[in-house]
Amino acid sequence: MRDTRAELLAQAEVLVRGRGYSGFSYGDLAEAVNIRKASIHHHFRTKTDLAVALVRAYDARYDEALGSILSLQSDAVARVEAYGRYYLAGVEDGLGCLCAVLAIEMDTLPDVLRADIAQFFDKHIAWLERVLADGCADGSLRPGLDPAATARMVVATLEGALLLERLLAGSAGFRSTLATLCDSLKPPRTGSRNALSSGRDDTI
Repeated sequence: MRDTRAELLAQAEVLVRGRGYSGFSYGDLAEAVNIRKASIHHHFRTKTDLAVALVRAYDARYDEALGSILSLQSDAVARVEAYGRYYLAGVEDGLGCLCAVLAIEMDTLPDVLRADIAQFFDKHIAWLERVLADGCADGSLRPGLDPAATARMVVATLEGALLLERLLAGSAGFRSTLATLCDSLKPPRTGSRNALSSGRDDTI
């Protein structure tokens, strides 16, 4: 049985991540899903309702991803690298981070959507801060690292690299940035940088 709502969310996410919030219409979405534009309103009465549903679904997928990283990776640098690979997937697919793309148009967005986007980034910064604090405590990160400030730097670096490398050097450029970022977190005694493999995590 066709799940029209799920199809609408999937196609709307691609449209927003590729064009921005103001860069697509319900007409574009209706064409992508092959339904009448009026039918979209049955599932999402307004474009705001659709965008809120998109952000909350995206946030839920990331919650699962962050939990998976904690269970599969044992040290802070490996966790940051695994986190960065989700951004790498965006570079390879030619799509921006949903919440970052929306944040570009922050001044024109409704309050409920702005709040959900801010909560998304606050959650990621808090998660990274905990990861980095654990790494400082177990000695796997360089001495003197400030977990709070570094968590914000990690998010800013990855979001910026996702934006730039979609235009410039693609996945190779992003991998280089991610490797340099991870190296900057390691204690001085760590050896030479290990090249990142060409693999990628599931797109989220």
